[in-house]
Amino acid sequence: MDAKIENILEIWHKHFNDEENQYSEFEPSDIEYFVGCMLYNHFAFSKALDNLKTIDLSYDFLSSCGDEYEHIKEMIAEIKFDTEEESLKFLQEYINEAQQKYTQAELYLLNRLAYHVGAMAERYAKNVDVQRIDFENPLLRK
Repeated sequence: MDAKIENILEIWHKHFNDEENQYSEFEPSDIEYFVGCMLYNHFAFSKALDNLKTIDLSYDFLSSCGDEYEHIKEMIAEIKFDTEEESLKFLQEYINEAQQKYTQAELYLLNRLAYHVGAMAERYAKNVDVQRIDFENPLLRK
């Protein structure tokens, strides 16, 4: 795993190791998930779905992650690649390595992120532009 990312994970795992810093339903894999979301948002993929151009970090995580957040945000901003495809590969490798650290029961959030990033990777591989998705409430249909 990238040394900068390992450092980021170490900072937050140390922070959240103190139970007083944990929020309800905290799982250690949340840290990897939210770092993945921060990377995803930082890379600003053009082939992301319109409704998923960014992924919101949860209020519970943001309110519990401590003063380290601004420093970590700056560290992530320093990660740069020449192309979106290189950024995508970096993110996919990060997610894959993060998934190896946890049991299946602990991977819900990381698996969701992996699924979304994998679907986006297919659009890059096939050079397919984003298709607009219209969500419609079936109760409002006439």
